[in-house]
Amino acid sequence: MTKAENWARAIGIFDSGIGGLTVAKAIKAHLPDEQLVYFGDTAHLPYGDKSTAAIQAYSVKICDLLIRQNCKVILIACNSASAAAYELVREYVGSKALVLNVIDPVVKYVGERFSEKTVGLIGTKQTVHSNVYKKKIDDLNAGVQLKSLATPLLAPMIEEGFFNNTISESVIQTYLSDPALDGIEALILGCTHYPLIKEQITAFYKGRVEVLDASELVSRHVGKVLEQAGIASERLPGEPHFYVSDYTVSFEASTQIFFQQKVHLEHYPLWE
Repeated sequence: MTKAENWARAIGIFDSGIGGLTVAKAIKAHLPDEQLVYFGDTAHLPYGDKSTAAIQAYSVKICDLLIRQNCKVILIACNSASAAAYELVREYVGSKALVLNVIDPVVKYVGERFSEKTVGLIGTKQTVHSNVYKKKIDDLNAGVQLKSLATPLLAPMIEEGFFNNTISESVIQTYLSDPALDGIEALILGCTHYPLIKEQITAFYKGRVEVLDASELVSRHVGKVLEQAGIASERLPGEPHFYVSDYTVSFEASTQIFFQQKVHLEHYPLWE
């Protein structure tokens, strides 16, 4: 495939639901000339409490769709799937597309900015218990101590629209006050839903802790990868497409919360 044919191809993004739209929104803002194809596996969410084998099966099936959509990059915009399926997906996709995840850019940033310091992580049970962040951060040999806490109530709370109110305030304060996070200098938001409560988390720490928003770090990383590979888009090839494996009106309404503009969701069941 020629370089000219490559730049016109889309960036494929997938997540267990619509939380990954925070990453899609950041990429759209940072790379306005790139076309996006988004897939939310709403039939199987949340991935956070699914087995590794199940997440891998869903991920491979989604990649089939994104490859058929002629994507040049497939970004796993889900921490649980990044932890469980990244290596398998990369092997499965082969040379058909570049495969990226939402964990590696964050780990790289932590290694550069917080050497010999203590960093916190909040995320789903799957992400935290997989120890993927700890393994990758330890591999840097940068002396970073990671303190992790599973925060399973946060994602469903956000999906239901409970943020920036007293209910979310109480849940967030309860989690962040946990002794497991004592003494941290930065906090990784290890779930694509969490940028929507970043302001509340930042306010809780009153400037004492740097809150690391993966969506921003990932969007910058995607831009660098496209430039290095010589496949950055020269002009916008087409409008974004949004697919979900299980369509409901409430999901379509919720997409506005995450993407900050109205989008039309197309129903695409993974298994007919």
